[in-house]
Amino acid sequence: MTELVKYEITGGIAEITFDDGKANVMSPAMLSALHAALDRAENDKAIVVLAGRKGIFSAGFDLKVFAKNIAEESYGMLRQGAELALRLLEYPRPVVSACGGHALPMGAFLLLTSDVRLGVDGPFRIGLNEVMIGLTLPHFAIEIARHRLTAPYFNRIVTGDVLAPTEALNAGYFDRLTAVDDLLPAARLAAAAFTGIDMTHFTASKKRVRAQAVAAVREAIDSEITLENYKRRLGQ
Repeated sequence: MTELVKYEITGGIAEITFDDGKANVMSPAMLSALHAALDRAENDKAIVVLAGRKGIFSAGFDLKVFAKNIAEESYGMLRQGAELALRLLEYPRPVVSACGGHALPMGAFLLLTSDVRLGVDGPFRIGLNEVMIGLTLPHFAIEIARHRLTAPYFNRIVTGDVLAPTEALNAGYFDRLTAVDDLLPAARLAAAAFTGIDMTHFTASKKRVRAQAVAAVREAIDSEITLENYKRRLGQ
């Protein structure tokens, strides 16, 4: 694929690994590469394993892009990220995320839109911390969180709380935690377990279960994340 994203497929399972060598920020280049990898996985009709680098899944959107206050660039990056989260939410085959460290805003969105979420215990931060870094939660993010987080933790996104992995497990960011060295093997096993099921019924069931969430996220993206709105926000 690219230097940022690696794509490997074996036995109907596509392993998509993203690594920028730093904080795994969701820059325009990273988001484009991940969209391209998902295009390939869809074409291959593959189950997906999505993995970041050791110690960090993703630190979220590239704040340097937002700091430039250029409406076209900020809008483009946010729209790309929102569309990526929505693609995962409605991807027609299982998506297994392997989170080996920190997962903040956009990184947390990727977890919340995956079917199976595996993490590791350690000194890591998980959550939607927009408020703590001076941003307002976008509506699409609220709808994604509403879909997967438990009620008490959903309410805590208002204050931008970040959680340790064990608490994030209770909140609904993860399905289970593994030892660091077991993370990728466990993710591959979880993906392999899906190879024996009827994908026609899986896809139909997933579509029904997530219909309300998908509709809410789609509406939020289309109504809020527009170039006109961004220009208005920046006074341009």
